[in-house]
Amino acid sequence: MANTDGVLIHPAVDNGIKSGNSNFSGGTLTCHCASNPVKVRIGAQTAHNHVCGCTKCWKPDGAVFSQIAVVSRDAVEVIENGDKLEIVDASAAIQRYRCRDCGVHMYGRIENKDHPFYGLDFVHTELSSEAGWSAPEFAAFVSSIIESGVDASRMDGIRSRLREIGLEPYDALSPPLMDAIATHVAKKSGALPA
Repeated sequence: MANTDGVLIHPAVDNGIKSGNSNFSGGTLTCHCASNPVKVRIGAQTAHNHVCGCTKCWKPDGAVFSQIAVVSRDAVEVIENGDKLEIVDASAAIQRYRCRDCGVHMYGRIENKDHPFYGLDFVHTELSSEAGWSAPEFAAFVSSIIESGVDASRMDGIRSRLREIGLEPYDALSPPLMDAIATHVAKKSGALPA
């Protein structure tokens, strides 16, 4: 077993995973600006919450992974200081909106109607002071943390720590999400009935 002493993943999971509340109906995400912060109202419970090792998702200072969940785009509303939002990379599949002043990503939106996750927005629930958001369920794109500078020799300890706190590590998305993508592709190609 790899040594997991001192292995940090993300501040929201390092001291244990908080349970979600099935009756929770959303809250407000706030950027890190001390004055005039961007606020985004999420009007529903999130799903598929996970820690992500990709190099595109926003990570708080010191975190190796980001924490990200999805919610219907209809449940996402910018309620304060939306004029401070900018798209990080207009060519990316997920249009990540960040505060131009503090750099915090507030939500990510897919505009391509043919994308398997069209209609879902990606949000960082740790930006909310409300408790009850869906709990993280898995770790995605784990190997990608190497691309952001984590030494490959640390990977056994990181994967062990993820399992220790209850997050199965994957080098893609979780099997149910990968199945959803494959089903979407199969229906588009005609391999499965639409």
